[in-house]
Amino acid sequence: MAKRRGRPLGFDRSLALQKAMEIFWRKGYEGTQLVDLTSALGINPPSFYAAFGSKLSLFYEAVDLYIATIGSKTIEALNQEGVTRKGLRAMLEGAIANATSSESGGCLMVMGVVNNHAENREAWAFLRNKRVETRELIRARIQRGIAQGDLPANADDQALAAHFLGVTQAISFQARDGASQPELFAMVESALAALPSA
Repeated sequence: MAKRRGRPLGFDRSLALQKAMEIFWRKGYEGTQLVDLTSALGINPPSFYAAFGSKLSLFYEAVDLYIATIGSKTIEALNQEGVTRKGLRAMLEGAIANATSSESGGCLMVMGVVNNHAENREAWAFLRNKRVETRELIRARIQRGIAQGDLPANADDQALAAHFLGVTQAISFQARDGASQPELFAMVESALAALPSA
């Protein structure tokens, strides 16, 4: 009798996607091999391609899942506070919590693709675009602070948004290098010092 191919009985795609996200988060796109994914998901290569299409398409899904379940918490924290300074503090503290919540440290959106080589370019561009979207969300919150009067009217919303996105990226890199939470929290006050007084 021919061996049955395809996804195993009881295959849970959402659970498999969660596992894939964790692998990409830990190893990055470049470091993750097909065998890492098929082994962790408990499926063979034909089943993998049937379920997810390709490593790249699975990476896209994994990043979207990361943003929806983990990354979105920092933006929610940013927008829930009524005062811009408090919102930015909450966002940075959330970024620290995210960056120190995995074994390898860091943020999938920052560390997912490190090298912009030809073989990684599509994945790198995808993450770059997601980071641009995040910067614009930060900028929108800063613009709201200007409109509400807790930041001065002449505050440079574009430069401040780039600054705070850059700080979240620095948090990710330093967490990956083994920085402790207290060391990372020490960065928050320095980052907030860039905010002009109303």
